[in-house]
Amino acid sequence: MDRHPVVTATRNTAIPLLTNVICVLVTSKCRGHVAEVEVGHEEGLSHTSAINCDKIFTLPKTLMVKRRGSLGAVALAAFNAALEIALGLGN
Repeated sequence: MDRHPVVTATRNTAIPLLTNVICVLVTSKCRGHVAEVEVGHEEGLSHTSAINCDKIFTLPKTLMVKRRGSLGAVALAAFNAALEIALGLGN
C-alpha cells in the first residue's frame, strides 16, 4: 500500500465520533490549477507539494499513522477556497 500525506477535511469536533474521516490528497505533482494549494516546509513536508482538492476521499482513522504538520492561517484559507471550487460551492 502506498502512503501519501493527506489533509483531513473533517471538522475537529467530529473526528472523535467517527470511524472514517474526509481526506484530501497531497501530491508532489504541482499543476497550479484552481482547486490546488501549494504546501511545503512551512506545513511540515520535506518538499514542495500540492493539496489537490479534486482528490477527496474517506479514510479509516486506523490508517492515519503519523501527523506530519499543519496548515497555517494563509494555507488554511487557500485550502478552504480550493475546496469550495472543487465542490462547486462558490458563486
